[in-house]
Amino acid sequence: MIPPAGERALVVGLGRSGLALARFLSDHGVRVRACDLRPADRLTAALAQLPPGTETVLGGYDVRVLEDCAAVYASPGVPWHSELLERARATSRLVSSEIDLFFQLCTAPIVGVTGTNGKTTTTAMAGSVLAQGPRPVVVGGNIGDTVLDRLEELTPGHWVVLELSSFQIESCHHPHARIAAVLNLTPDHLDRHGTMDAYVAAKARLLEFQAAGDDALLNGTDRRCRELAALTPARVAWFDEHRPVPPVGLPGEHNRLNALAAAAIGRAAGLPDEAIEEGVRRFPGVEHRLELVGEWGGRRWFNDSKATNPDAGLVGLRAFPGTPVVLIAGGYGNGFELAEWLAAVREQTRAVVLLGASADELQERLTGHRVRRAESLEEAVELAGGLAQPGDTVLLSPAYKSYDICASYEERGRRFKEAVRALHA
Repeated sequence: MIPPAGERALVVGLGRSGLALARFLSDHGVRVRACDLRPADRLTAALAQLPPGTETVLGGYDVRVLEDCAAVYASPGVPWHSELLERARATSRLVSSEIDLFFQLCTAPIVGVTGTNGKTTTTAMAGSVLAQGPRPVVVGGNIGDTVLDRLEELTPGHWVVLELSSFQIESCHHPHARIAAVLNLTPDHLDRHGTMDAYVAAKARLLEFQAAGDDALLNGTDRRCRELAALTPARVAWFDEHRPVPPVGLPGEHNRLNALAAAAIGRAAGLPDEAIEEGVRRFPGVEHRLELVGEWGGRRWFNDSKATNPDAGLVGLRAFPGTPVVLIAGGYGNGFELAEWLAAVREQTRAVVLLGASADELQERLTGHRVRRAESLEEAVELAGGLAQPGDTVLLSPAYKSYDICASYEERGRRFKEAVRALHA
């Protein structure tokens, strides 16, 4: 789990997860070496948060960073079968991660939420539902603050609700969830996992490590989710069949399914329907997921930067039936199945503003549709504002990842909101 005090451990990647690992290990007397492919001038804020005495290797590294290290802890962005991690395994070093340590050390029962789309909303909504019960609730994982920093405050009387990506689950030796929810399974991250089967297998580990007394909540409307039922020893329930259906104030049919999943989590945790309804009713939504930025001149602006693949982009478009949409889309990614999303783009949008690495391909595939090109997010906002008419929705729902434009979908969404507000200042 943790090397003895005085031993050295390598932390790979200096994002939120890596920084939490460095602090945790240092607090337990472990000497920390941290490495990152980015140069120091791009890591100023991160370096200021490292514990005193941390050794750093920045701007690139090779297997020599493993020297004198008893263990290696990888951030989620580090491929689980990268050369560095495989070398560590071959030399009998422990290879772990922040979320792996948390699963091993957490004394509270864990609710794990995974799937391709809807994880953030469902995780946060489940936290709102469980907060109506008697137990304290902590929400984290791939959402919000890192949970490793909060281990000391947790007791067996808490609930911990974790949004879990495929990257996080595959990095865990024993990801045991008292309640596990798999929302849907569509192609994503295939550049890392290689095949759809490998991607699904990573998600399925959350179910495989459950016990007979646990609860597995699956989407019965999703074929791949239904097939996972045979893999878990837990009690299986189809959350789409949960009744009563809680009223939800967020746009889109997908949010009805998210609310059903959160409600099913509440029931599995023993909450009465009244408390579940109240938790869903109080839920305000999450930043970057069909987030209303504001309305100016009869035009409503929505930030859906969390839509990092075409399936999520399709969900975003379908949230506005019968409303003309000016769409801002495009970004980093490949291997996506685009046909259904592109058909919806043609059918539901008045115009599309394209940006990012995918813009050339998308412009070609949208030939005949009203398309504009932007060199920056700020220019895209200005163009979209000129194309939209009163009664329209202007929607940032990129259907691609952000890495060619911004460091994260959060940064992309915040820049979008700043540009929209600046346009209407």
